[in-house]
Amino acid sequence: MSQHKAARVPFVVANWKINKLHADVMAFLNEVNDKVPDQKVVETGIAAQDLFLADMVRATEKSPIHVVAENVHWEDYGAYTGETSPKALKDIGAKYVLIGHFERRKFFNETDSTVNLKVTAALRNGLRPIIDVDEDMSTYAQFMDAEPSVAQVAAALAGVSVDQIRNVTLAYEPTWAIGSGEAASADQAQKAAHLIRQTLAKLYSPVIAEQVRILYGGSVTPANAREIMLQDDIDGVLVGTAALDPQKFLELVAIAHNPTIPDFDTEEV
Repeated sequence: MSQHKAARVPFVVANWKINKLHADVMAFLNEVNDKVPDQKVVETGIAAQDLFLADMVRATEKSPIHVVAENVHWEDYGAYTGETSPKALKDIGAKYVLIGHFERRKFFNETDSTVNLKVTAALRNGLRPIIDVDEDMSTYAQFMDAEPSVAQVAAALAGVSVDQIRNVTLAYEPTWAIGSGEAASADQAQKAAHLIRQTLAKLYSPVIAEQVRILYGGSVTPANAREIMLQDDIDGVLVGTAALDPQKFLELVAIAHNPTIPDFDTEEV
């Protein structure tokens, strides 16, 4: 493990999308609340539908688990029926927010421009964005030595200051891997994360770039997470289907805690 990677706290984020009902959410939290480690060891977050978030904040009051919103609007107030204000999310106690997920781009016409508006709105209100990147990194491979800017990263971070970037997490989710059951190889994930980190170095500085966490998402399971999380530029995972199960979620947290240990006990994370 590189010195820089060791300084970044691993991060495991569950993205439940529109799965689970209220009773399922509470049962899951009751199962995992006292089994996750301190935030200084491994950060954990769960992204769920807006209507559950306030209850989740209350249910995790004594737990290290962070409550994550799945989306946010770019205005604090206004006539935007059906949207969620970043100020309201902060007010109920949400800590992080997912922004720019592939499904938001595909089904709800999000663009690089609206992603940037949401990122700056989140930061303005004290929320920490987890920005999804789904570009095909093979288009940059031939330019690795030239340190190209990954376009979605550069666009999302337009206007984000040096101080603000420290509160941003980036997540690489190749489109073809989301929900497909076929994850990127550890080598593919590492190359993509390295390109993203190169972009951060170009936009800010090499020192700042080494401080920002980069996650991998796309068909993550306990079976493939270990090798992925051993990569130098990958600091955690954004997990869909596997994180619907509390025991698998705890396994992923245990792996993030120490991916070099082949066997783990979720009771002793």
